[in-house]
Order: sequence, then C-alpha cells, then structure tokens
Amino acid sequence: MAQKEMDRRSFLKGLGLGAAGVAMAGMLPVMPALADDPEIPEHPWTWHPIDKQKALEYTYKRWFEVGGCGAGAVAGIMELLAEEYGYPYNVIPCKIMGLAAGGYGCQTLCGALAGACLMFGFFCEPKAANELRNQLFDWYRKEPFPTYQPEYKAVTTVAEDITCNSSVNKFMKANNLQMGDDARKARCAALTGEVVVKAIELLNVLYGYEEAAPVVEEAAPELAANEYIGTSSTSRGEMKVKVTMDGDKIANIEILESSETPGIRDAAFDAVPKAIVEKQSAEVDAITNATESSNAIMEAVKDALSQIKK
Repeated sequence: MAQKEMDRRSFLKGLGLGAAGVAMAGMLPVMPALADDPEIPEHPWTWHPIDKQKALEYTYKRWFEVGGCGAGAVAGIMELLAEEYGYPYNVIPCKIMGLAAGGYGCQTLCGALAGACLMFGFFCEPKAANELRNQLFDWYRKEPFPTYQPEYKAVTTVAEDITCNSSVNKFMKANNLQMGDDARKARCAALTGEVVVKAIELLNVLYGYEEAAPVVEEAAPELAANEYIGTSSTSRGEMKVKVTMDGDKIANIEILESSETPGIRDAAFDAVPKAIVEKQSAEVDAITNATESSNAIMEAVKDALSQIKK
C-alpha cells in the first residue's frame, strides 16, 4: 500500500497540483489498488495529431453540452484523444474547466483560451507551453470571430485583446444581440472550436506533425511626407502610432495598433495624445491606473519623432 500511495502522490504532482494540492488530496480516501493499475504517465503527456475539422465540429457541439468555453476547449482535445487512444486521456474530465465560462464569471480571460492553455500544460514542458500560449494569444487578438457559422450568419469582429469582455461585447454590438440570444451562444461555441483548432495546429507544429504557416508580412501603410509611424513594446504586446506633423509642430496622433486592455487603456488613449499635441512634447503626465498604456504611447511617439530628418 505504501508504494501505491507514493505512486498516487507522484501522479498528483504530475498533474501540477504541487505540494499543497498533494497534501489536500492526501486527505481524501485512498481507493483500493487494482491488480492491473495502469502505469502513471510521465509529464509531458504524448501528443497525437487530431483531425482539425472533426475537432471544430465536435467542440461546437460539446460547448452546449458541457457548460461553455473552458470545458468545451478541453473536450475538443482531450475527449477526441481519449476516443482514439484511451488511457491516460480518458481520465481527465472536461468539466474541470467549467469555472472558466464567461471569463471566469467576470469576463476576464476568454475561457476558450484558458482551456487551450491547460492542454498546453499537459503536452508541453513549461517553456514550450508559455511560447504556445503567447502565439495563441497573439492570433486571438487579430482573428475575426466566428468564421465557422454552421447555424447563424453574423458579422465577424476582432477582439484586439484576450478578454471575454471585449471579445463578446464587440460581437453583440455589431450584431445587435444580447447575451442570452441563441446566435450569441452559437458564436461563442464556434469561437471555442476555432481556438481548439489553433491550439491543435500549434501542438502539431511543435511536435513536427505539420509545418508552420508562412509568415505574411503586413503591407506598410502609405504615408504622406509629414506622417511617421512609431512603435513601442508593453507587457501585452506592441503599440503602434501614426504622428502627423504640421511643419515642425505635432498636429495629430493616431493609435493604429495596441494589445492594451480595453477599459483600462481608454483614459490614456483619449488623454495622452491630446496632451502631447497641446504640450508639443512626448513627455507628459501618465494617466492614473493606465500608466503602462500612457508610457507606451509616449515611447511610440518618440520613436516616430526620431525619424524626422533634422
């Protein structure tokens, strides 16, 4: 029995519960050991490629059955692996991510992203999982959702960030929908399926089952002689601005691209460009509670101004 208990603790640690989680789990009753107990898998678990169209359709259906985006994303990967390969994929219930629905109930991180990141944790070492997470988040910010529309035809919208709040509210506004409408639910089910497909693609590329899609460079915007593009970096991604000059004066600042969080960034996006134009300097006061966004705008403007030939 001592060996079985050690194996059980090792398995719990392998799932990432850590010492506190293992201690808590240790208070639960120990199930009688079976003579044919399966071998505890090493981390990371073995990844097998999944048919992406099947995953898209399956995830869409399961979204309605398991309680939304977080559980749906886990089902779209783990359940299909369980169907094909059995153990250990069949021991992970998809509803462990049910809490992630609706951005964890407060419209924060999109639950579909949370479920996909959990899958990265099972199949990757931490460094690789972090990289896949970053790639998934970057893709999500720019992707028009939903392109998969099996039941309702709707206008697609781009979230620009990774929160449920921005993603779903933009879509509802563009399509004149409410949260409880069937078309809104279908959209989130489709989005979850599309996130699962992207997660499968990233895992397939990581493990050599498919090649990464070629990077398509965006065409640089056409600029007038008095317009300059500046960029800066934040903890969430790149900030890009366009500065328009009138002789040697700053006439206008337009924010072209940003990964900053809507709501938090809004005050900075409104006030900082105006302050820079008024003061004719990229050194202005940052907006309280939006310091990073404020500084990113200032640094991007400085970058643009540095390109002006003296």
